[in-house]
Amino acid sequence: MIVTLLSDFGLQDEYAGVVKGVILSVNPAAVVVDICHQIPAGDIRQAAWLLSWAWSYFSPGTVHVVVVDPGVGSKRRILCCEYRGHRFLVPDNGVLSVLLAEVKRPRLYMVSNRRYFLSDVSQTFHGRDIFAPVAAHLSLGLPPARLGPPVRTFERFPVPKPSKRSDGSWVGEIIQVDRFGNAVTNLTPAVLERSRGRGKWEVEIGGTRIPSQKSYAAVKTGSLLAIFNSRGFLEIALSCGSAAENLGISVGDTVILRGLSQKRTRGQGVPSHP
Repeated sequence: MIVTLLSDFGLQDEYAGVVKGVILSVNPAAVVVDICHQIPAGDIRQAAWLLSWAWSYFSPGTVHVVVVDPGVGSKRRILCCEYRGHRFLVPDNGVLSVLLAEVKRPRLYMVSNRRYFLSDVSQTFHGRDIFAPVAAHLSLGLPPARLGPPVRTFERFPVPKPSKRSDGSWVGEIIQVDRFGNAVTNLTPAVLERSRGRGKWEVEIGGTRIPSQKSYAAVKTGSLLAIFNSRGFLEIALSCGSAAENLGISVGDTVILRGLSQKRTRGQGVPSHP
């Protein structure tokens, strides 16, 4: 059975490796897959987005463990969620917000049965002492209902949604800056289909207008472009460079997407640099 790990442990310390060791000591046959251990420390929103982009590429029955847990040792709950044949073991701090944004009645259980924890539970490393052994037992077929009572609610943060303006353009925002410096927005092809235009479109951020392209290689080195990425979200990129550094982009910045009429596209052109 597959167990995935998503955390802010980084790679400098032993934390990620120890979590794997605990999982394998309970279930030596488990296949442990690292989704990411380099979430910025305590960045719950980043963890929520990455979880939502990754989980569906694994087979049903997979156990997904998220340990981005700034509230470790407090009264925050640990939850097990059943969703579309997968199980998610998470701190109750908002990391399920994107995954369950449209789910009205999720199947949730509070993880409270100490039988499935390590014998000694520290106040600072629940990833090792609770999440890892519980995930291993789930991978062996343990029903989530054995972990604790069902719960009806969980912590959420508002998931940002694009909004339409009177001129037909859409306003979105930056939700992630990846390791390449690409600035990922919450704008999707579905939004583009509802904007005005004849197949041509551009985005604007901080007063800079950026043309759409179909590949990173479609522009010269050092040129900005807007493209729909492999996750299905619009991103702003810089060929062979960091768009985020070039434009000073941060998570939460506003982005405007607009369709272009054929006449405007021919007559004006769109600059690719600030």
